[in-house]
Amino acid sequence: MEKRARFRSRWVPYALLAPQLTVTVLFFFWPAVQALYQSVLLQDAFGLSSEFVWFDNFKTLFDDPAYLTSFKTTGIFSVLVAVTGLAVSLILAVFADRVVRGASVYKTLLIWPYSVSPVVVGVLWMFLLNPTLGVVAHFLRHVGIEWNHLLNAQHAMILIVLAAVWKQVSYNFLFFLAGLQSIPKSLIEAAAIDGAGPVRRFFSIVLPLLTPTSFFLLVVNIVYAFFDTFAIVEATTQGGPGKETEILVYKVFNDGFKGGDLGSAAAQSVVLMLIVVVLTVLQFKYVEKKVQY
Repeated sequence: MEKRARFRSRWVPYALLAPQLTVTVLFFFWPAVQALYQSVLLQDAFGLSSEFVWFDNFKTLFDDPAYLTSFKTTGIFSVLVAVTGLAVSLILAVFADRVVRGASVYKTLLIWPYSVSPVVVGVLWMFLLNPTLGVVAHFLRHVGIEWNHLLNAQHAMILIVLAAVWKQVSYNFLFFLAGLQSIPKSLIEAAAIDGAGPVRRFFSIVLPLLTPTSFFLLVVNIVYAFFDTFAIVEATTQGGPGKETEILVYKVFNDGFKGGDLGSAAAQSVVLMLIVVVLTVLQFKYVEKKVQY
């Protein structure tokens, strides 16, 4: 029989939902409405005067070559973060799932990075790959790689991708590990008895059964790369060298808070929000068709 929660008072469910609804309205819906409103205004740096300009802010954005370059940079960055993060997390989850002794220790160590704030992650990787003092940069120099993310755009992109992936790998690892542990062991054992090797068992049984988890994490990682990596970029490259690592979310901050162009920053935030919504819809429409529930 289906079990249902019953409340004696009709107001209890609303009271339980009120805190979450309040947070959602105040910190999600209200800022979105404000961004939409400010995107059609031309404001001074202090917000003391404004002029209604319709869609001029958006037109100016797409006429700006620097903004279009930021699109390309964000696309490359988000793909690298999502693909690399999911691949590394899946490999770690597979190995952790096979560990018998000390399994809890391995899992705890792999979860720790998620508790570190993005700013600390950025500073940590910046010191590790510092061209003069960094331990990793010193090792790379010994193997013939002159690492310098302050001058080399590719090195700067690798730096922010490494930091972003390291921050998110624990989150992905938890879901992949839970997905692996939910797969019936009888299926794996039956395939082994039929003569399927470890690689074939993984690609024929394990990976298809992990597609719901993989699809969910793909959406989450794309959104993470677009929105939650601002602090990492600010702590490591500040969008440099030049504008080579200025992703869209950092450009919003750069133009709005540093440049004082509030209307352009609001328009950029609206475009960024629409991009993520469209990407999510496309993923659910096309990628989800390959998911096996």
